[in-house]
Amino acid sequence: MAWIKRICAKFAEKPAYEMRIGGEETDFEFAIAVPRRPETIVLDANADCAVEVLVAQLRKSGFYVERVGGVFHEFIKLGAPLEALGRAAAELKLRKPTSIGMDLQFEWDQVSAFIRQRDGSLFSWRERFRCYKYMMKQVVNSTDLAVTLRFGENLYQWHSGESLLKLMESVGMIKKVYPLHVERKRKQLMQSWALNCFAFTSQPIDDIHSYFGTKIAVYFAFLGMYTKWLFFPAAFGIFIQLFDFGSWQLWALPVFFVFIISWAVLFFQFWKRKNCALLTRWQICYPEGLIQEQTVIISGQSSPDQLEPEISDGLTTNKPKERYRALQRDEWRGIFKRFRNDVLVIMGIICLQLPFELAYAYLYEAIGIDILRYALTALYLLIIQYYTRLGGKVSIELIKNENNQSRESKSDSLVYKVFGVYFLQTYIGVFYHVLLHRDFVSLHQVLVQRLIVSLLLDNLLDNSIPFLKYSYKKKRKCQIEARVGNQPASRVEKEYMKPSYSASIGAEVEDGLFDDSLKLVLQFGLVMLFACAFPLAFCFAVLYNMAKIRIDALKLLTLLQRPIPRAAPTMGAWLNIFQFLIVVSICTNCGLLVFIYDEERKWRIEPGLAAILAMEHVLLLLKFGFSNFVPEEPAWVKANRFKHVQAQDMCSKDLLKNICNRGKKED
Repeated sequence: MAWIKRICAKFAEKPAYEMRIGGEETDFEFAIAVPRRPETIVLDANADCAVEVLVAQLRKSGFYVERVGGVFHEFIKLGAPLEALGRAAAELKLRKPTSIGMDLQFEWDQVSAFIRQRDGSLFSWRERFRCYKYMMKQVVNSTDLAVTLRFGENLYQWHSGESLLKLMESVGMIKKVYPLHVERKRKQLMQSWALNCFAFTSQPIDDIHSYFGTKIAVYFAFLGMYTKWLFFPAAFGIFIQLFDFGSWQLWALPVFFVFIISWAVLFFQFWKRKNCALLTRWQICYPEGLIQEQTVIISGQSSPDQLEPEISDGLTTNKPKERYRALQRDEWRGIFKRFRNDVLVIMGIICLQLPFELAYAYLYEAIGIDILRYALTALYLLIIQYYTRLGGKVSIELIKNENNQSRESKSDSLVYKVFGVYFLQTYIGVFYHVLLHRDFVSLHQVLVQRLIVSLLLDNLLDNSIPFLKYSYKKKRKCQIEARVGNQPASRVEKEYMKPSYSASIGAEVEDGLFDDSLKLVLQFGLVMLFACAFPLAFCFAVLYNMAKIRIDALKLLTLLQRPIPRAAPTMGAWLNIFQFLIVVSICTNCGLLVFIYDEERKWRIEPGLAAILAMEHVLLLLKFGFSNFVPEEPAWVKANRFKHVQAQDMCSKDLLKNICNRGKKED
C-alpha cells in the first residue's frame, strides 16, 4: 500500500506554508476528575501516589497535561499534539480519504497524502475522540511486576498489563472522564450560531460538524431545512384561513390538502439530496460505512459503535459453505427476535395504553367542572410519565436480546419501540374528538393547546432542568468556597458540574438527540395529521422551530457538557417515522374532509365523497411517484463518486501489474 500513498502524496503536493503538519493549535479537549486526596499518614513508603503516577504516565503517552485544583475534586486536563494523534490513528487503523479518491488506512509517515477537514484540521472531532480514548486506554503497566499505588489511606495493586484508568475508575479514584468545550471555538459558535437571531434558519453547519460531530450537525441541518420549507404551507395556511373564496370555498381545503402532501414528499426527497451532499462535503462515505457495519462479524474489526453480537459456532470455521449458512441463520434469527419484540411492544400498547388513553379522553369530555378536569389531567400526566419510563426500560431489556451489530442499529430499534408509546399519548385525544364527537371547534382548541402550551412547556422544561441542576451545584460550591476561602471555580470544574447530553429514556444507547428528534416528529404529526382542520398550525410550527434552533444551540454550548460524537450520518429511524406520518396524514385528512362535507352523517357515496376517496388513492400513488421522480443524489455527487471509482480502478490495475511483474521476476 505504500506505493499507492506515494501516488497520493504526489497528487497532494502543496506550497510549504500550507503543509505545516505541526501548525495546528493544540487544545485541551478532555478532563479527568479525581477526588481530592485527604492528608493522611503514609502507610507504605514504597507506595507511589496514584494521581502522580497517572499524570506521569499520561505525559509519557504523549499528552499535554495540566492540573487544576477544585473544592471537592482535582482536575487533569488533557491535550494531544498532532503527532500523538496521528500515531494513535495509525495504530487504530483509521481509514481516511486521500487525494486520489480512495479511503486508505492512515499512516503518520504518509500524512501529506490524506485530505484535511474543511476547517483545516487533519482529524475530525470523532476521530480525535477515538484517538484520545485509545491513548488513555494504552496507559498500562508495562513492567513484569505489580506496582503499589497509594490513594488516601488505601493501597492498590497495579498489575502487569492492566489499564491504569480502568483500575482507578473501578476503585473510585477517578470520578469521571469527560470531553471539554474548547473555549475559542465555543465563543465563535455562540456569535455565529446561538446568538445570531437575525439569521432565521441559516446556520454554520460546517462549523457545527467540526465541533460536535456528524450526528448533531445532520440534526441541525435537517431542522434548519425543515423550518425553511415550512414557510410555504404556513403562508398558504394563512391565505386559506383569512380569505373568503365564496362559491369556491368547498375546494379550498382539498387544494390545501393536496399541496401539503406534495410539499412533504418533495421536502424529504430534497432533504435526502442535501444529506448526501453534506456527507460528500464532509468526506464521509455512507454506503461504505454500511458495508463495514454489516461485515463486522466476518472481518473481526471493532469500533466504539459496534456491539458484541451473538455469533454462531459456524462463523469460526474456515469452510465457506458452513460459514455462509451460519451467517444466514444469524440473519434470520435476528429478524425473528426483532419481530417478536415488536409484537410484544404493540400488544402492550394496544392492551394497556390504548384503554387508558381512551378512558382519559372520555372522562375529560364527561366531566363538566374545570377543577376536576385539571385534577384528572394532573393524575393522567403522573401516570403516563411512569408508564413511559416503564416502557423505555422494557424496550431496553428487549433490545438486549436482539442481534444488533452496532450502537446505531440498537438506537433505531429503541426509537421504533418508544415512538409507539408517544404516538398514542400525543394523538389519541385528538382522534377521539374527530371520530366520536366531530366537534371541530373543540378540535381547534386541542390543537392550539398542544402546539402552543405543550410544545413550549416541553421546551421550557427541557432547558430549565439542566440550568437548575447546574445552578444548584454552582451555588453549593460558592457557599463552600465562602467558608473555606478557596479560589472561584475554574472553567474545567464548571464543565464538570454541568449535566451530560443524555436521553430521558434509554440513556445506555441514546443521547439528547432522542428527545429533540422526538419533539420534532410529534410536532410534524400534529401539523400534518390534522392539516385540513387547522391550517394555521404550520405558522405555530415555524415560530416554534425558529426559536428551537437558537435555544438548542444555547443549551449545547452553555448548559451541557460537550456531547460525545456519534458516527451516524443520517436521521436513521426518525426519517422512516416521518415517512410513516405522511402516509397516515393522507388517510386522516381524507377522513376529516369526509366529516366536513358529510354533515348529515348519512355516509352516502355522493360525487363529493367519492372524489375524496379517489383523491386518497391518487395521493398515495403521488407519494411513491415523487419518491422516484427526484433523485436522491445530486449530479455533482455522482460525478465525484464516479471519479473515485476511476481512481480505484487505476490503482487496482497498477497493483495487478506489480503482482505480475513480481511473479515474472521470481520465475
